[in-house]
Amino acid sequence: KDPPSPELLSALQELLRMAGAAAGGLPLLDPVGALQLRDPPAVEAAARARSLGAALGGFRCVHGPRFPQLYSQFAARRRLQAQVEQLQYQLSDRSLLLLPEYRQRLGVLQALGYVADGGAVQLPGRVAALLSCHELLLTELLLGNVLSPLRPEEVAALLSCTVHPGRGEPPPKLPPNLQRGMEQIRAVAERVGRLQEEWGLPQSAEDYVGQFGFGLAEVVYEWARGMPFAALAALAPLQEGAVVRCIQRLEELCRELRRAARMLGDPGLAATMEAASGCIKRDIVFAASLYIQ
Repeated sequence: KDPPSPELLSALQELLRMAGAAAGGLPLLDPVGALQLRDPPAVEAAARARSLGAALGGFRCVHGPRFPQLYSQFAARRRLQAQVEQLQYQLSDRSLLLLPEYRQRLGVLQALGYVADGGAVQLPGRVAALLSCHELLLTELLLGNVLSPLRPEEVAALLSCTVHPGRGEPPPKLPPNLQRGMEQIRAVAERVGRLQEEWGLPQSAEDYVGQFGFGLAEVVYEWARGMPFAALAALAPLQEGAVVRCIQRLEELCRELRRAARMLGDPGLAATMEAASGCIKRDIVFAASLYIQ
């Protein structure tokens, strides 16, 4: 506190009195007995400090008239050496624990054309930077015009594979456009997964493809077409709350893809993504409060 409290002043005065009363200084606390230190490095350091302190009186240098000045210079030099060692470590490869994985992922990006050989980020890389999840798959879908021929409700249904928390299988009866779209997405995901596997990333291509489940494709498709939520709950393989969260996340993804399509210079796809966002953003799923509906 500023100014110090009366209690603090009283404690300082008592410490000064105890220090003045001890002719040889206050006795040091035993790290093991008094402080209950059990860490082996700390115990060894305390024993070494006690040994050096006992031997200090026998050193000739401490009795020289220039010892305080020389000690200050030596201490400043040791501090600078420690700073140099720390900076050298930070600049070395040893400080980069994820350097091998970084190089592997950089190789994947360069193979896909997202990053040039010199390190410059290309247009696909800037598009991927606008996305918050599954950047490689979604960017490849945009660059491959997989989503452009589809209607907004079909786009929303297919993109549900990126927000579905499980690996659910799609219902057997889906429109042909959705069936073809699912096959195309799986093909793109397999190509990206194989490339990552070739560059040594730990996730296998099968696991990469398997994380995109189409169990909510029919649910999102019917919701985008105007089905009431009460009827939608009978189709959903998840609880209602999980379905609501997935649809909300899907709407955010559609807005991200709209910005990405604009960066690519595809106004038609941007309009489709905006329409897909509009057709799922409705009713109780996006209500400000369930108690006012």
